[in-house]
Amino acid sequence: MAAFLRRLWARSAPFSHSVGRREASLGTAVRVRFAPSPTGFLHLGGLRTALYNYIFAKKHQGSFILRLEDTDQSRLVPGAAENIEDMLEWAGIPPDESPRRGGPMGPYQQSQRLALYAQAAEALLKSGAAYPCFCSPQRLELLKKEALRSHQTPRYDNRCRNLSSAQVAQKLAKNPKPAVRFRLEEAVPAFQDLIHGWTQHEVASVEGDPVILKSDGFPTYHLACVVDDHHMGISHVLRGSEWLISTSKHLLLYQALGWQPPQFAHLPLLLNRDGSKLSKRQGDIFLEHFAATGFLPEALLDIITNCGSGFAENQMGRTLPELTKQFDLTRIACHSALLDLEKLPEFNRLHLQRLVSNETQRRQLVEKLQALVKNTFRNQLQDKGVLDPAYVERIILLRQGHVCRLEDLVSPKYSYLWTRPAVGRAQLGADSEKVDIIAKHVLGLLERAGSSLTQDMLNGELKKLSEGLEGTKYSNVMKLLRVALSGQLQGPPVAEMMVSLGPKEVRERIQKVLSS
Repeated sequence: MAAFLRRLWARSAPFSHSVGRREASLGTAVRVRFAPSPTGFLHLGGLRTALYNYIFAKKHQGSFILRLEDTDQSRLVPGAAENIEDMLEWAGIPPDESPRRGGPMGPYQQSQRLALYAQAAEALLKSGAAYPCFCSPQRLELLKKEALRSHQTPRYDNRCRNLSSAQVAQKLAKNPKPAVRFRLEEAVPAFQDLIHGWTQHEVASVEGDPVILKSDGFPTYHLACVVDDHHMGISHVLRGSEWLISTSKHLLLYQALGWQPPQFAHLPLLLNRDGSKLSKRQGDIFLEHFAATGFLPEALLDIITNCGSGFAENQMGRTLPELTKQFDLTRIACHSALLDLEKLPEFNRLHLQRLVSNETQRRQLVEKLQALVKNTFRNQLQDKGVLDPAYVERIILLRQGHVCRLEDLVSPKYSYLWTRPAVGRAQLGADSEKVDIIAKHVLGLLERAGSSLTQDMLNGELKKLSEGLEGTKYSNVMKLLRVALSGQLQGPPVAEMMVSLGPKEVRERIQKVLSS
């Protein structure tokens, strides 16, 4: 058996730390981990798990670790590992230790920690808590099909559990690379989950002995997470409730290895509004989708915590520091959280308005909007003046609270801000004489006001103008001016349009209509 394991170790990646002991004495320090598999890009469900770990760590002055569970080499998605860390940084919850950042407990990718798993498997084999399994994939598949035909839950029949030493030696001669299975015990220790309370699952009565080390030297989730959580000094495991039933199995592994387990808290599922499961097949649940379509990370963090529990009360508009301060693990309920993504634009509007009110962040928004304008309109821009920071900032300030995303300001509705519409007299819906009177009045108003246009002043003057035009409603005057300035029948108030564009541009657009 030792020779078998030595062959496994020879194929295992080298490990920089000495193994066989805990690398550091961490005392009561809080250390939590987010441990996704890079078999896909980061989605909202993963973000929520990462966020709860992050704010729990920060609330207790602890450390937040990113560990990539990449032992299932056949399912790895190119670029997924980098995407996960990129999106955590984009969301504002970067790990303290990770594959990219490094740290004292690395490596932080399981494929680079194979020596640790081989050593743990050897210890379990020596103590009799584990045994080699020589069953072929074909036999295991037949077992599964037979169970399904009989309407039973598929489970391994523990065939190799009681092989004698002689039988093991004989089989090793033919198959030197068996899998390693863990012996499930009947007496499973109960544990107190920090969310679900006292819990116990008699896994041996419903499951066969699980594989913990595959024949290729890679561990399964059960062994890898126990070994890594121990050696990385993880104090609390906050993970999805789908792993609650497996925790009894993991506690048996901790017990067999003589290690102290961390505390567990199994988070309720994040579901769609109708109660259906969030699916990775939905392209719109991936963080890249939200980032590309202009949603703010602050809005995503807000909405995925607002729909769940863990806080004294749910309220819109909370920032990450506020979430961290208010978070209380004991307030997390067992029931699933229902996510209503139709409300996301409103969450985004609140957080965008918050950013606008901060001078430093507003400057960043100006730069982003400048880039959006250049990318959207390219050669159609009326002139380079529309990219002037003062002009762009004025647009953002005037429209704050009215748009949900910065990208809305480059939609067709707001194209008049960046390009001059082609409008002739015939499109204004009024006879030529009235057009001349209204235009003359507005041009005179611009002359008198100079650069000090205000919405209140303009509203008053335009009201007076309509009252002086017999048989012309105020709404018709506004419609005429809106079309002249934007080429559109709907949009912001005319006075705001005029303040946005500025007196020089308003004058040029009106004169252009008059000369058409």
